[in-house]
Amino acid sequence: MIDKQRIYEILSQIPRGRVTTYKEVARLAGTRGYQAVGQIISANPNAPEVPCHRVVRSDGSLGGYAESAGGIPRKIELLTLEGVRVDAGKIADFERVRWHAG
Repeated sequence: MIDKQRIYEILSQIPRGRVTTYKEVARLAGTRGYQAVGQIISANPNAPEVPCHRVVRSDGSLGGYAESAGGIPRKIELLTLEGVRVDAGKIADFERVRWHAG
């Protein structure tokens, strides 16, 4: 079973103005359960303080964002406020703003 708290700890490490992928979060959590990680992230009770809006798909597309937290429009708004540009549903300059943990 995947430790939810570990996932939220990882999210808290993603720097402002950067994004990472669901796959990277799963890797850091020591699991290949990418979908399970996505479900945990989507149920984040502390968004946006625990910055799940900084997690996107591996191709740079936005993925989801909880409707209760404002859905995709809110995800775009939060990312834009942090200086991350979104263009046509994808992160602009994805590789430049992509965060990889050491």
